[in-house]
Order: sequence, then C-alpha cells, then structure tokens
Amino acid sequence: MCGIVGYIGNRNACEVLVEGLKRLEYRGYDSAGVALFADSHIDVIKTPGKVSRLESMTSGVQAARIGIGHTRWATHGEPNTVNAHPHTDCTGNFAIIHNGIIENYSSLKTKLTLLGHSFRSQTDTEVLAHLIEEFYSKTRSTEMAVRLALKEVNGTFGIVVMSSSEPDVLIAARRGSPLLIGLGDSENLIASDASALISHTRNVLYLHDNEIAIITRDNVSLKNLDDEAIEREAEHLTFDLEQIEKGGFDHFMLKEINEQPETIKNALRGRLIDADGISKMGGLRDVEDKITNARRFVILACGTSWHAALVGKYILEQCANIPVEVDYASEFRYRNPVLMDGDVVWVMSQSGETLDTLAALREAKVKGAPVYGIVNVVGSTIARETDAGVYIHAGPEIGVASTKAFTSQLAVLNLINLLVSRRRRTISAEQGRAIVEEMERLPEKIEQILGQRDEIEAIAEEFKDSRNFLYLGRGVNFPVALEGALKLKEISYIHAEGYPAAEMKHGPIALIDENMPAVFVAPGDSTYDKILSNIQEVRARKGNVIVISNEADGRLKDLAKYIVQIPKTIDILSPILSVIPLQLLSYYIAVKRGCNVDQPRNLAKSVTVE
Repeated sequence: MCGIVGYIGNRNACEVLVEGLKRLEYRGYDSAGVALFADSHIDVIKTPGKVSRLESMTSGVQAARIGIGHTRWATHGEPNTVNAHPHTDCTGNFAIIHNGIIENYSSLKTKLTLLGHSFRSQTDTEVLAHLIEEFYSKTRSTEMAVRLALKEVNGTFGIVVMSSSEPDVLIAARRGSPLLIGLGDSENLIASDASALISHTRNVLYLHDNEIAIITRDNVSLKNLDDEAIEREAEHLTFDLEQIEKGGFDHFMLKEINEQPETIKNALRGRLIDADGISKMGGLRDVEDKITNARRFVILACGTSWHAALVGKYILEQCANIPVEVDYASEFRYRNPVLMDGDVVWVMSQSGETLDTLAALREAKVKGAPVYGIVNVVGSTIARETDAGVYIHAGPEIGVASTKAFTSQLAVLNLINLLVSRRRRTISAEQGRAIVEEMERLPEKIEQILGQRDEIEAIAEEFKDSRNFLYLGRGVNFPVALEGALKLKEISYIHAEGYPAAEMKHGPIALIDENMPAVFVAPGDSTYDKILSNIQEVRARKGNVIVISNEADGRLKDLAKYIVQIPKTIDILSPILSVIPLQLLSYYIAVKRGCNVDQPRNLAKSVTVE
C-alpha cells in the first residue's frame, strides 16, 4: 500500500529517491522519509504529510550515492514523524523501509526489549530493524542478519535495508508485498511499483515471495531464505512515461475516465472473431475446454473488482447458463469454502497484488481448483501464480478510485462470456456476431457520453453539498449502482449506498426526502417499467431523482429532475456505458467540495495488507 524506492549508483541519491516517491504518491500515504548514507553514517529525514514537504527538507543534500525512501500509509501508530519510515536500530547502523504487516511484532518486541533494545515508535517495522541488529551482532553480516531475521517473521513484507557498516549494498526482500529491481548502467534501483523506475530503466527483475536481493552498483544476486542462489532473466517494461503523467488534465482520475474509449479498444483488440461471433484470448487458449465444461465459476475479488465480478455473474448465468458464485476475496478463506470437481475459480484484481485476493487464490489452489486471473499489471504476483489468465490492458491506473480498470474488467468478462457461451452453444453464431458488433461500437458510444461532461458537472454543482446519496439499479445494472455509490464515497466523502431498486421499499425508502438525491440506473431493458415504478415511489416522497438511461420517453421526463442520456446497446454491455456518467458525477462533486481526487484520505491504490 505504501511506496518504496531505493537507489545505489553514482548520482545524487536524494534526488532520485524524491523523484521516485513523487511517482508513487498516487498509491496513498500519510508521511514520507529518506535514509541517506554519506560521511560514514546514515542520515534519516522524515515528516508527516506530502513528499513536497520532504523535498523542501532535503533541498541541497548532495553527497549521498546510496539511499532508501518511503511513503507510509499508517497501520501501526498514527501518522507522525516518529512513526514515519525509514526506521533505525539502537545503534543507527541499520535503516529499513517496509510495506506489509509483521503479525508477530508484539511478541518479537517483548523478546527484544528483554534483550536490551529500546523502541521509539509504535510501528511493527521498527521491530524488524532491531531484530536485524540482534542477528548482526552474532553474524557480522548484513545479508545473513536480514535472512535470519525474516525467518522469525510471520506476516507480509517488502523491505529494503541499508547499513553504515556495509555502505555499498542494499538488501531487499519480499513476501506478499511487491518489489522489483531496476537494472541500470553502474547503478541499480528498487521500488514497489514500476512507475518509480520507468524514467531510469526499462529492464527489471521481479522479486518473488521469500526471496532476497543483494544489490550493488554493478550487480544484483537473488537468493531464497535458505540461502540458495536463484537465476532469473530480466523483463522489459512496456508502458511509457506519458501514461503515468496527467497529459493536460487537472487530475489523473479525469484523464483515466477520458481514456476509456482507448482502453476498451485495448481490452478487445485482436480478441474478437467477427465472422464466427466468438472471442479468443491467448492466455486462456490451453484451458478453453476446462472453462467450457466447468460445473460452476467462482469469482473472487475486492472493492471495485467485486462489483465487476457481480456484473460477470449476471451475464454468464444469462448467456452461458453456468452457475456463478461471487465472493469477497477478503472473506473467502475464512469461511471454509466448498470447492468441488468441475469448479473453476477466477480471481480479479487491477494491481495483481491485492493481498486478500492473493490469499484467496492460494486457498483455492490448496483445495485443488484451477485458478485463472483477470489482472491489469503485467508481471504482478497474481498474474504469476494463477494457472492461466487474461490481461485487461488498461495501462497504468494512477487515480486511487478505479475507473478505466473497471470498464476494462467488464469488457474482458464479456469476452469470457462470449467464448464460453458460443462453445457451450447456449447462444448461436448469429447472436454471437450481434454481441461482437456491439462490443466493437463501445468506444464511440463512450465518446458520446464523455461529450456530456458539462451537463453532468451542472448536476454536480446542485448536489455537491448533499450529505447522503442513494444509488439504485436492477439486474445487470444493480452492481453499477454499487460502483457509483462507492466512487462517491471514495473521493467526495459523502455517504452513499447502492441498492437493488426493488429492495428500496424494504427499508431504504425511509430515508427519502427532499434532501436525499436518488440516482437511478434505468436503461430500457426488461426491467424498465418496474424501475419507473421505483422512481415514482421516490418522487411521491419529494426525493430528487437523477436518471442514467438510454430511454427518453415522456414518462421518464415527467419523473426525473435530471436525465443523463446514454446510447443504446445490448443489455449485457450496458454497465460499461451506464457507469461512466456516475464516474464523472463523483469526480465533479469531489472537485467542487475541494477534495483530493487522486489521493483520497485513508485510501491506498494497491491494498497489500489484510
């Protein structure tokens, strides 16, 4: 969840670290710091607040050629200078930065206190610094001390350690929290995210779980925790620096909303066979029979990805006639889930590093099920650990509130649905060709919706001071209501709830009054007349109604204060269109409330703690 950057080479380490931390600001954080080696000792500079504050504090620091930097998202201890990373041991010989959670830190801390160690912070990370110190006193080797210390640790970690005793080396290790090493010319870098490295190198090594990297200016060697050497080929980063810059937009979120015509094209490119009305995905080629003959699909995800999975449930059950269970990945392994022969498990995550989803993946594999991934980030842990899978090709998503990744996930779920439905013969070739035609028209239809941004901004102006919102939808668009409510909560801090429209009368209708905006997702599908009745129920109680619809009949105009018109498409694709006005509405409301749209409070982009 936090940001890690390390550097060793011949340049100004402080400048490289601060630049990298700026690239990682989108991940969400509450404090920042660096540790730099110069003049035979380690200097630690850290502060609560933004990287810009750290940058001003380190202005003029030039001597260091090795260092580590960190942005922290608080887990143990409040956001302040003492709890900010890096942390040091009693002697100041070691500095450490850490992503993840040390689950047994309390017992380790008690043991180390009895051995004479003194602690300054409330963090679990500082315990690891002292544990390394303790092992170093016996081994006089930083590498060995780190390795032995990590064998004592329960929990997750992505760490980088530096020592004033061995100032020409950085030691990095991971378990459950991503790290990759950027390979340069007489310099090497390490980071928790490729965006911190891309301006320096495109050649990277990904660390796997329970691996240690020993990094010098000219060499990187990998080992496991049992001190066995590991050989691995470097990989090449393919995205461009421009993809992680704002490109003239005020916020990354607005940029990413506007990128959706292109990201949908990328998700579909080369995967549709028009003549046969079917899809093909290279990552699933070898498992098509297993997918087609599955008894049941189980889709595991969190947050926005969970909402996408719910849409997947509707379309797969409707078209492919296959039972689908959607589960919160965070709950899956804690309820003794029942998986049987013929079940196929899908895990979905934008980052490919979501720890809850990764843990659920591993639980499913322990139970013997085939597990396939739907992820965005190439080379991510989930992409590596699944048996097969599909990339959504949305490109780097910097805004914490997911937008383009959600619609790309929906596009890929529709590709999977098309493949399975045609192979199971639950839809005909003619029906398949109609779906393909509509999928190919999605980008131009999204462009039409984006052209209404001024009208949506006007709606945001009227309702920006509302304290509560209700989002309502039916069928395949009920999950869109959930996603719309989540977007508003995430970035504007307005309380919002999503409900199936028919469930409103079973409780939430008690909240309706002239101060409660109700947003209806009401395309002209088989539920249209029913949802009109739900809108009438809100109007009868003086509620303000905003409708997202591809219908424009007189009944709707009489009932709704605002109507955002979206183009018509087939029912199973409508969520890809109906969610976009909700993304824009949330964005404009948040901006008008003065909220930090790209870095909303308390949130992180990649959730790598449970």
